[in-house]
Amino acid sequence: MIKTRTLLSKLSKKFPKRLARKNHDFVGLMAGKLPDNVQRIYLCLDFDQSILEDAKAFNPDLIISHHPLVYGTRSKVFKRDAAKKDLVLHLDKINLPVYSFHTNFDEGEDGMNDALTERLGLLDVKPLIGNPMARGGRLPTPMEVEEFAAWATNKLDARYGLLTAAGKKMISTVAIIGGGGSRSWDIAKSEGYDIFISGDAPHHVRRDVTLNEFNYLDLPHEIEAIFMERMNKILLEIDPSLEIRSINHEKQPKLV
Repeated sequence: MIKTRTLLSKLSKKFPKRLARKNHDFVGLMAGKLPDNVQRIYLCLDFDQSILEDAKAFNPDLIISHHPLVYGTRSKVFKRDAAKKDLVLHLDKINLPVYSFHTNFDEGEDGMNDALTERLGLLDVKPLIGNPMARGGRLPTPMEVEEFAAWATNKLDARYGLLTAAGKKMISTVAIIGGGGSRSWDIAKSEGYDIFISGDAPHHVRRDVTLNEFNYLDLPHEIEAIFMERMNKILLEIDPSLEIRSINHEKQPKLV
């Protein structure tokens, strides 16, 4: 068991709120009230109605999600999403606290994007100058672009990848942002990387990538499920006695 204040202080040193995207993100306590002490923690990418009963059965002292449960002010979110309002108010009533680490976890050292580069085995990893949330590094051995795309899709546990191959035929350097960071492709290109990996790329982004003769690999947002693995590791480094349950309940889209 650990004091909640101590646990959150240690996590906040690694992933301070100041790293969260200003005016575009909401991190921290989403619902409920924080307990004095924490022993049992429930980890998820998104907390939603589909896992409410599973979480209650585990009876955690704290739920930690990656994506914010309430993305915006309560008044605005509740006005447009009645189901979310019901869920959050229920969590308040039963005092089941949900705490979210989002873009502060993405950008912070040892967080989301460092975990993804480790999964790819990249060397000489560093933040991109134009977007410190992104990470870039080099492959131990260069690969042909389509070979790399298939390999990276598999390494990052994605069921599919959408490759825009309009740049270099051989890939030596890679930049990546987990989730929906497609609009940073031009930063990766300007800083000399051979391909950029992220997700949720709209049509006009893919066209811009093509017209600028660059490579982009679009992978599903759900590769961020690596959050649970990384956060579990960090929590146990803080206190090995913690009891942690991780749930990966979000299914990637099926190709048809």
